[in-house]
Amino acid sequence: MSYLKQKGRIPMQQTQIMGILNVTPDSFSDGGQFSEVDKAIEHAKQMVQEGAHIIDVGGVSTRPGHENVSIEEEMKRVIPVVSALKGIDADISVDTFRSEVAEAALKEGATIINDQWAGIYDERMFKVVAQYQASIILMHNGDGTRDVPVVDEMLVTLLKQANKAVLAGIPKSKIWLDPGIGFAKTREEEREVMARLDELVATGYKVLLATSRKRFVKLLLGDDNKVDERDEGTAATTAYGIMKGVHGVRVHNVLMNARLAKAMDGLKGYEHDR
Repeated sequence: MSYLKQKGRIPMQQTQIMGILNVTPDSFSDGGQFSEVDKAIEHAKQMVQEGAHIIDVGGVSTRPGHENVSIEEEMKRVIPVVSALKGIDADISVDTFRSEVAEAALKEGATIINDQWAGIYDERMFKVVAQYQASIILMHNGDGTRDVPVVDEMLVTLLKQANKAVLAGIPKSKIWLDPGIGFAKTREEEREVMARLDELVATGYKVLLATSRKRFVKLLLGDDNKVDERDEGTAATTAYGIMKGVHGVRVHNVLMNARLAKAMDGLKGYEHDR
């Protein structure tokens, strides 16, 4: 985590910008655009120039109705891109819930694993991440059925998995929590989670907010917009998340969100000058 260093001021948290690099043919937002290695690398470099601190490479779509792919196919999509990104001026994250893919990516230079199942799908994930001294993002997910309020379930589940990660040897400073907007939640539950983001921040773990171009943003804008027309709405959630204390945002439009985050970080810094 990097910090603003301004003489005479308390160092302020700099919101980390994670740029999305989908190397899938069927992603809901940009499927097929960057499935070729050369195009993927070009886009990654552009996102870094626009302000991305992290590039998140994903080889399996999570859109509704997506097709499952084999471990071999996921590796075929992801690993050549990760390998080609060596030396880029950003951390490389891989969006996978499979420890085999994670290990192959970490061997090629990735430093973060973004696990949409928080280690529940593959418990070996924690051991692999710890072995390579990498960071891990634990996202709240499920089947959408629950007997307790959504925020209670989210906090219990993520803290349980974070504790397992710590016991496996991953330092708390290398563990991120993601509330999982767009996954296994009703629209009402997503609004509840957003309104109570500060409770997730209060756990002491770093928090990643990933709303970019999702249905949540579509509804904020009035439910009559295309996927690529949701960047301003996404930026609004970025601003809201920063005010709630999140440490990073996962976005498609890096330039817009990087500029907004820089301004929001600066504005929050004024609070410490009073």
